[in-house]
Amino acid sequence: MLVQNTKSIRFSPPKSLDFSTWVSTNLYKIVAIATLITTVAAVFLLRNIGDSATFFCFQSETPQTLTLTFPQIDYDSIVPITDTTTPYSRFRSDQWIIVSVSDYPSDSIKKLLKIKGWQVLAVGNSKTPEDWSLKGTIFLSLEEQAKLGFRVVDYLPYDSYVRKSVGYLFAIQHGAKKIFDLDDRGELIDDNISKHFDTELGQNGKKDGILLQYNNDNPNRTVVNPYIHFGQRSVWPRGLPLENVGEIEHEEYYNEVVSGSQFIQQGISNGLPDVDSVFYFTRKQNLEPFDVRFDQHAPKVALPQGVMVPVNSFNTMFHYSSFWGLMLPVSVSSMASDVIRGYWAQRILWEIGGYVVVYPPTVFRSDTVQSYPFAEEKDLHVNVGNLVKFLVSWKSDKHRLFEKILELSYSMAKEGFWSEKDVKFTAAWVQDLISVGYLQPHLMSLESRRRKSVINHRDQRKYKSDQLRVLLKLIVVNLIHDLIGMEVAGNRYRWTETWSEKTKVGTGRRVAELLETRLPWSYAHPSVPPKPPIPTLEVGVVILCEREKEQKV
Repeated sequence: MLVQNTKSIRFSPPKSLDFSTWVSTNLYKIVAIATLITTVAAVFLLRNIGDSATFFCFQSETPQTLTLTFPQIDYDSIVPITDTTTPYSRFRSDQWIIVSVSDYPSDSIKKLLKIKGWQVLAVGNSKTPEDWSLKGTIFLSLEEQAKLGFRVVDYLPYDSYVRKSVGYLFAIQHGAKKIFDLDDRGELIDDNISKHFDTELGQNGKKDGILLQYNNDNPNRTVVNPYIHFGQRSVWPRGLPLENVGEIEHEEYYNEVVSGSQFIQQGISNGLPDVDSVFYFTRKQNLEPFDVRFDQHAPKVALPQGVMVPVNSFNTMFHYSSFWGLMLPVSVSSMASDVIRGYWAQRILWEIGGYVVVYPPTVFRSDTVQSYPFAEEKDLHVNVGNLVKFLVSWKSDKHRLFEKILELSYSMAKEGFWSEKDVKFTAAWVQDLISVGYLQPHLMSLESRRRKSVINHRDQRKYKSDQLRVLLKLIVVNLIHDLIGMEVAGNRYRWTETWSEKTKVGTGRRVAELLETRLPWSYAHPSVPPKPPIPTLEVGVVILCEREKEQKV
């Protein structure tokens, strides 16, 4: 029986063991192993570059490979451009509110008409209804924009809010001295712009005051989160580099600077502040809209040279000396355009002795966003951190402001922060500014640009630390009794003033009042302490991707 079973066994014919046969047989294994090795190597390389955003965003702009040409402008050949095509050719106004509109007039825009002394200008795009109209508002349709004769029109996309650049030029052409750059969803608090912003800078014999200013003792700090100053440590603005989100410490002390050169004034929005999609999707727990409230009594604060802050087009005041900084880039993603503009403008602002000041809540924006596209912010999360470092270190030996603007635009294209299209767009913008009669501000020397604090750094540091030490002792004793009356639920964030103390320091000469010391307590849930920011970019983007997948499903 055993012999019969042995004879019945059949062996398959021997296979050839040559190399080509082995490869074809195990091809899928080879491909899988090679892919795994490549992925691990790429991950290791990207994580060690230092830019954590690049680890998740592989759609970053590639550096410019083409040879860039520095724009040459023949200033003597630039001819004036006058308004000969609209019914407003003779209209003049010093103060303008400019909004981009894609739908019929909102209630927010209608309320703007109640603000006395300010002309509302609505700029349309391809999404705007053809019969858009609102009495008391100047509306520029696509057709009317094309007839104005501005060079920048050739570079503007048809379906984007960046067409506001045409509106800025139109306002300057018609006598603008102040431009309030606003989102059409923003409702101005109390319908009074002058109440919230410094609309008069050293004019009409008005004496300039003193402003608080972030200290710049740390040379490694190039950007700050202004929301911390106004009581919301767990919220960060769109455009803040994600690697800086975890920096939530309060300012140890502030310097002081003479008011009068805050040519760009950034307001803060209650309700839905200007936040990025990472915050929006990782912090929104349910369908309830965000209702974030900032401390309206916190003092406005200035940024020193070498330190920047995100600046948007939702709630920002521009004075005449900063009108050149209104240009919205056209080669970057839409939700990055105004932020990149803000950083670019801040660097040039230093050249004329100006600075940015951030103000307490000035508008209320309702959270009606149905979809907050992460892809439209890719130029922020990939490049903005490197952009800030580049701008802080950038130097120019040009002797006129417009030449410095062109040089910086050219340098940013070389570094890949925007494309050659924006270099040409900048040249067109500069020529249009000259054509509508804008006079470029004079440059200031380096020494003139550096403003000394009113209070000596060392004395101020000691004073503030002693003051805070006393306050902290009081908090330990009275914390339970004083943290009362908090209105918090769901996605509502409330500012609660726990302590307030105002002190004057006399030194034989006038010394400004120090800020009112307030300790913020922001809550996202009645029984849970304030949420710290997400610990790393990786966690935020992973959660964001999961949310986007859920929406698609």
